[in-house]
Amino acid sequence: MRSKSSTFRTHRAVTTLAALLTGALALSACSGSDDDKKDNGDRSSGATAGSTVTLPKLNGAHLEVAAVWTGGEQANFKKVLAEFEKRTGAQVTFVPAQDPIINFLGSKIAGGQPPDVALLPQPGAIKQAVDKGWAKPLGAEARQELAKNYSQGWQDIGKVGGKQYGVYYKAANKSLIWYNAKVFENAGAQEPKTWKDLLTATRAVYDSGVTPFSVAGADGWPLTDWFENVYLSQAGPEKYDQLAQHKIKWTDPSVKQALTTLAEIWGKKDYLAGGQKGALQTEFPQSVTQTFTGGDQPKSAMVYEGDFVQVNIGETKAKVGTDAKVFPFPAVGANAPVVSGGDAAVILKDSKAAQALVTFLASPDAATIQAKLGGYLSPNKNVPISAYPNAVQQKIAKALIASGDDFRFDMSDQAPQAFGGTPGKGEWKDLQDFLKNPKDVAGAQAKLEKDAAAAYGNGG
Repeated sequence: MRSKSSTFRTHRAVTTLAALLTGALALSACSGSDDDKKDNGDRSSGATAGSTVTLPKLNGAHLEVAAVWTGGEQANFKKVLAEFEKRTGAQVTFVPAQDPIINFLGSKIAGGQPPDVALLPQPGAIKQAVDKGWAKPLGAEARQELAKNYSQGWQDIGKVGGKQYGVYYKAANKSLIWYNAKVFENAGAQEPKTWKDLLTATRAVYDSGVTPFSVAGADGWPLTDWFENVYLSQAGPEKYDQLAQHKIKWTDPSVKQALTTLAEIWGKKDYLAGGQKGALQTEFPQSVTQTFTGGDQPKSAMVYEGDFVQVNIGETKAKVGTDAKVFPFPAVGANAPVVSGGDAAVILKDSKAAQALVTFLASPDAATIQAKLGGYLSPNKNVPISAYPNAVQQKIAKALIASGDDFRFDMSDQAPQAFGGTPGKGEWKDLQDFLKNPKDVAGAQAKLEKDAAAAYGNGG
């Protein structure tokens, strides 16, 4: 799983979306409405009445689609590809990729076997694919579908040099903390609105005999997301922009403040499942499942990550909205942070079939299929809200669409991939080292700045 984050440009947008989410996330899960069936029931039968997009007949065409998705997310996306096959007669093979996907694609291209389409999780990766001459511009049909279904902001982040290369098929809300409802009830803990409240709830959970947090330290990217939520809320959007562009250094006092704040949780061994050492061996899926197995005595009470956590909760017996509940990432500063991300479909081998697939992925038809399966959000404004399988996700989807153009991608996704998107390197590794030793704030800042300067090719 790698769906990284974007942040909202203004205090107004952040506050509005946070307020929407606060109301939404108090709701229990419920099933999709009858409108869901009415709106989309016909869409599985090719270009029939329910279809919103016309696709060519592609009998005999073969396509390969690469993405880093695994588990339930991969299985659900394959159902979308199956619908494309059914409508067009093309055959589509899913190719599992590894992070960083640019390196994976580079080896495929060097071997003369690039996939036809790749789902890229960072705007920086799209730019790299264009700069290397790999990515092909989208044709008129795909651009038309984008213009019909996406806000200008979502279109623009798929552009390089004014040309459209990417279709943002998937989005994620990444300012959420999921919790074991039974543990909170037993501990008398309340859903927090502020960081101070979070520390209070954390202490109550700890005092009740359950370890408060699972942290997916084996994967570097959840650690960057933790940092980004704290930094955005505490330092504010303007500082955030400056750090994202490396216009201020990672040795800036605002970074010191954010790392010191993070250490209030990361620095307490008893607050982390397995302590710091255990956290560094915990991969993202396990961080979720161990929070929602074991009844009221799980290995942890809370886990931070995006709406896609629901896919992993689905691998347990816990039910979203009753056993597994969620609250917005608490306000560390004046406003609660709102971080969102996405994955864009990019064509690497231009053909009628590849253009048709990306056109399909830009349509409400494709996104509606995956929306119904859960653990997925689309930035496509014409996907019926009723397609989402529970009230929590319906409200998150509404809030995402309501934000319009008031967003941008997060720090690590704006960074060169060597700094912001590579396992064992740059920010991922530096934050893993900080998790190992959260007392060394200055040392972490120095390493982050050294790696950022090298990757950005400037001194800050």
